Amino acid sequence: MPVFPSAVLRFLITLGFFITASFSHAHEFSGFVGGEARLFPNSALHLGQKDDSISFVAQPEYYHEFESGSSFTFVPFYRFDSADRERTHFDIREFTFLWLKEDFELRLGVRKVFWGTTEILHLVDIINQTDLAENVDAEDKLGQPMANISFSRDWGTFDLYWLPYFRERTFVGTGGRLRGSAVVDEDRTQYESAAEEWHSDWAFRYSHFFGDWDVGLAQFVGTSREPTLLSDTDPEGNAIKIPRYEQILQTSLDLSFVSGEWLWKGEALYRTGQGNDDYFAWTGGFEYTFTRVWNSQMDLGVIGEWMFDTREDEATTAFENDLAGGIRLALNDSASTEALFGWVQDLNSSARFLFLEASRRFGDHLLLTAELRTFLNQPADDFLFDQRADEIMQIELAYYF
Repeated sequence: MPVFPSAVLRFLITLGFFITASFSHAHEFSGFVGGEARLFPNSALHLGQKDDSISFVAQPEYYHEFESGSSFTFVPFYRFDSADRERTHFDIREFTFLWLKEDFELRLGVRKVFWGTTEILHLVDIINQTDLAENVDAEDKLGQPMANISFSRDWGTFDLYWLPYFRERTFVGTGGRLRGSAVVDEDRTQYESAAEEWHSDWAFRYSHFFGDWDVGLAQFVGTSREPTLLSDTDPEGNAIKIPRYEQILQTSLDLSFVSGEWLWKGEALYRTGQGNDDYFAWTGGFEYTFTRVWNSQMDLGVIGEWMFDTREDEATTAFENDLAGGIRLALNDSASTEALFGWVQDLNSSARFLFLEASRRFGDHLLLTAELRTFLNQPADDFLFDQRADEIMQIELAYYF
């Protein structure tokens, strides 16, 4: 199943031709290529899954800035994976023309936009679709076709978004780990809107600094990026999940406050339209940084957050009532060595989730990253019960140019 629709892709190629036709010499090439290895020490629970995989990834970037200050950015993405054909995919992360004026900024094309402040769960981040096949942490996003106009004034920044085409979420396939017992059949996707993926979505966001406070208030109207997964069977009688995308109205708030070594942060939303009941959800907490610990140049950050969803057991997320903690260590050395160890504890059960993320540069071009994730004490009714055996060790070596 193609990740990017052919009609949109043809439009972007045509747009890029007219934009780049005026380029004379001012341009920048950057990006990275890399290899990744994944190992799952525990045997797979579900038919077809593999216990290890290797993959190749490439994400080049082309950037051009005009004399006027306007610019053009093109960032394609490709991954080939040995175990999961759904993780082998191509996407256009960005294909954006920025028209820069004194009174406003206009961006046209495909972009990635991030909203939010918290570490563990990015609750209010709704513009881009999650690339769940890429990684289970929901940090990776698909490029979103849009028109975005931004006004910056002394009283704050106002952004208006028109999103003319909807991107379906990617999911782990039959051969992949970190999935449920039933594979998601994206070919049978359903929509509440008769316009399906061509439904026009709208969003606006106001943001401003008030002293040490950074506040963002947003409104989204359109197709939910988070599908409801319906249970069904395929022609062979195997259990599957069918994604259904409803129309929603979401109001959200994100904020952060800096006081000395303390960073306080929070996100909250109120959503209508997904399911029978409206609901609230919020996440928030702190990060405190100890600088130059142990009489060294290292910094040690301590993180604490609470996540809650008023749907509780009916929530479509694993974080319906959870406490999270973390320790971030930055060596502040020439290799930019960093590590983050964290855990999430379900307050309604003994379920626990642990993770470790670390990175280190080698020379000017190589970056080594490592991840470890494990699930502990998952009861049968827990959201992540089907992934209880999917402890993962992942290493990636990337060359940046």
